[in-house]
Amino acid sequence: MTVARTICLGFLAVIAIGAILLMMPFSTSNGTWDNLIVALFTSTSAVCVTGLSVVDPGTYFSFWGQLFIALLAQIGGLGYMTTTTFLILLIGRKFDMRQKIAIQQALDRPGMSGSAQVIRSIIATTLIFEITGVFLLLPAFVPEHGWSKGLWLAIFHSINAWNNAGFSLFKDNLIGYQSSLLVVFTITMLIIFGGIGYQVILEMYLWLRVSAKRLVDRHRILKKTQPQVFTLDFKVATSTTLILLIIGTIAFFCIEIRNPETFGSLSLRDQILVAWFQSVTPRTAGFNTIDVGKMTTAGLFITIALMFIGASPGGTGGGMKTTTLRVLTSCTKAILHGKEEVLLYDRKIAITLILKAVGVLVGSVATVILATILISLTDPTLDFIQILFEVVSAFATVGLSTGITATISTAAKLILIVTMYVGRVGVLLLMSAVLGDPRPTRIHYPEENLLVG
Repeated sequence: MTVARTICLGFLAVIAIGAILLMMPFSTSNGTWDNLIVALFTSTSAVCVTGLSVVDPGTYFSFWGQLFIALLAQIGGLGYMTTTTFLILLIGRKFDMRQKIAIQQALDRPGMSGSAQVIRSIIATTLIFEITGVFLLLPAFVPEHGWSKGLWLAIFHSINAWNNAGFSLFKDNLIGYQSSLLVVFTITMLIIFGGIGYQVILEMYLWLRVSAKRLVDRHRILKKTQPQVFTLDFKVATSTTLILLIIGTIAFFCIEIRNPETFGSLSLRDQILVAWFQSVTPRTAGFNTIDVGKMTTAGLFITIALMFIGASPGGTGGGMKTTTLRVLTSCTKAILHGKEEVLLYDRKIAITLILKAVGVLVGSVATVILATILISLTDPTLDFIQILFEVVSAFATVGLSTGITATISTAAKLILIVTMYVGRVGVLLLMSAVLGDPRPTRIHYPEENLLVG
C-alpha cells in the first residue's frame, strides 16, 4: 500500500460514503430512495470539487442532502490526506513518517518538516476565507430569502466557491445575480484565492505583515531588515493567474459582446462584470452568470482552454495547473532562443520538473481524448463541441456545462464520473498508484539524436 494508492483509495472511499448518504430518503426532497447513478455522480462531482450535476441540487435534495454535498466539497477541496491528518491532530495523536510523506506528496511540498503546522494553517485559512465569504454574501441573500434560508445560501455558496466546486442552489446558478457587484466580487475572490494555492496565500500574508510593520515603525530607528524574497511558486502562480484573468476578460468581452443571448442585451457595466466572472469561473469553479450553452463557438473554445489550464498547485482547483503551463512555455521559449537551459525568473528549472510537466500534459490530453471518443460512441447525437466541453469540464474539475449533463446516457455519466476522479487525484498520481513506486536504476544508455518537429 503505497502513498499514491492510499490517496487514490481514500478518495474512492469518501465518494462511496457520500453516494450512500445521498441515496438515503432523508437526503432527497421527496423523501424516497435516490437513484444510484444520480447519487454516485453527485458524490463524485462534490468530492472532486467539480460541480457538474444531473439534477438541480436546490430542489432535488433536501437540506440534509445539500449539507452532505457541502461537506463532500469541503473534504474534496482540502484533500483526503489533509482532512485525515487534521482529524488525527484533533484527537491528539502524532502521525508517523509515512503520513508525513503522504502529506508531502499530496500538497506537493519540498520537505516534510512542519507538516502539522502546515495542516493547521490550511484549515485556518479555509475557515477565515469561507466565514468572510458568508458575511459578504448575507446582504445579497437575506433580504430576498429571509434569515434562515439566506444564511444557508451564503454558507453553501461560500464553501463551494472557496473549494472551486461550483454547486449552486439556484435553478439558473448565479445568472440572477450577474449584475450584483457584491456577489460577483465575493464569489470571484473566493474562487481565485481558493485556487491559487495555500503557499501563495501564506507568502502574501507574511509580506503584508512585514510591510505593515515597516509602515508603523517607519519613524523609529530599526535594524536593517532584508526584503522578503518570494519563492518561484509564488511568482509563477500569481503572474500566470493575473495574465490569464486579464486575457480571458478581454477575450470574452470582445467575442460575446455581439451575442444577444449572452452579453449583447446587457449594459456596459454588466458586460464587464459578466466578462470578468466568465474569465474567473473556468479556473476551476463552475459557477456561471450567463447561459453557457448559448455562447459562441469561439467563446466555448476559450472557456475550454482556460478550463484545461486550471488553477495553481496546492489550491482547491484542478486542471493542468498554471505552473505546468509556464514550464512548457518556458521550454518553447528556450528552444526558440537556442538555449539549453529552461529559465523562469532567473532560476533554472530542473529536468525532473520539465519531465513531470510533459507527463502531466500528455496524460491530460490522452484522458480528454479517450473520454471524448467514448462519449461520442455512447451518445452519437451530441455535437462534438458539447462533448469536448463536458469532458474538459469534468477532467479539470470545473463544473461548467452547455446543458447536456442531465440528458446524456448512463454510460456517458459513468465515463464522466471516471474522468472527474482522474482529474481530481491527478494522472501521474493515479498511474503511480497502478504501477507502484518507481525503482531507481544505475543503468545509463548511450545518447543519440532524433528528428523532432
